[in-house]
Amino acid sequence: MENKKIKIIFIGTPEFGANILEELIKENFEPSLVITTPDKPVGRKKEITSPPVKVLAKKYKIKILQPERIIECLNEIEEIKPDLIVVAAYRELIPQKILDIPKKGSLNVHPSLLPKYRGSSPIQTSILRGEKETGVSIILMDEKMDHGKIVSNVKYKISSDNNHEKLSEELSDLAAKLLIKTIPNWMKGKIKPTPQNDSQATYTKRLKREDGKIDWGNSAEEIERKIRAFYPWPGTFTEAKIKENSEKKKIKILKVEIMKQTKICPSGPNGKTFLAPNDKIAVQTGKDFLIVEGFQIEGKKPTTSKDFLKGNSDFIGTILD
Repeated sequence: MENKKIKIIFIGTPEFGANILEELIKENFEPSLVITTPDKPVGRKKEITSPPVKVLAKKYKIKILQPERIIECLNEIEEIKPDLIVVAAYRELIPQKILDIPKKGSLNVHPSLLPKYRGSSPIQTSILRGEKETGVSIILMDEKMDHGKIVSNVKYKISSDNNHEKLSEELSDLAAKLLIKTIPNWMKGKIKPTPQNDSQATYTKRLKREDGKIDWGNSAEEIERKIRAFYPWPGTFTEAKIKENSEKKKIKILKVEIMKQTKICPSGPNGKTFLAPNDKIAVQTGKDFLIVEGFQIEGKKPTTSKDFLKGNSDFIGTILD
């Protein structure tokens, strides 16, 4: 079956899905329909913003549906009579009556080596847990979350400085290449999917803004991983008084470096700030220090700790909450 003759419906929302969609289009697997989530208010000004998948589909003049619930698209999907549905990072479990419509089923692209890290935050969780390796899995979907039989997968090493944004981009590129190789063989019946080992399944949770609060009682290594895992969303933050008699402000921590505790290092309660040898802010943690490279005070622009201390030297000694 030639690429252009395969009727595909693509379902996805964020940048991860948009990168995969663009590769499909470039390789002549252009979908007949794209389904994504509704536009929503974003940022302080609550500007109505389209999801990345919609932006890309509009660029290529592909028909778009944005239902509140995907079951609302049942009739349109049935009318198209797709050969295949491809899903990449969509917020909702898709009912079996939709998954059964395509002649060759529905494939989901998931950024982990299933059955490990099923759920909505596999990339963040891989970084949080200090994994050295992750990957991409393509599965034949069923009604359970990330449960279907494995059609293809590929491993990928996680570099020690990878944050969520960077690793997501790298995995979406990997996923797109894997999908392009997989679809022709899948359509020709050359792939026999294998069941996942449910006894080895682990799950991730849907992240919320409050998950980004830093617990300075954790080790420097754990906090450093959290900062990378939650960049840029939901972000990591702490609270402190910038001036002695001021109200507490939320401070986003953007980038840090681990400094090992030694006998000559000062010590104090968890969250206490010290002056590092390089004139930057160091923070006591449950184990070792974190040197704060970059942060952003609520209502202010991002800054480096070195620049911040030029006009706020009395910040040293503050205890971060």
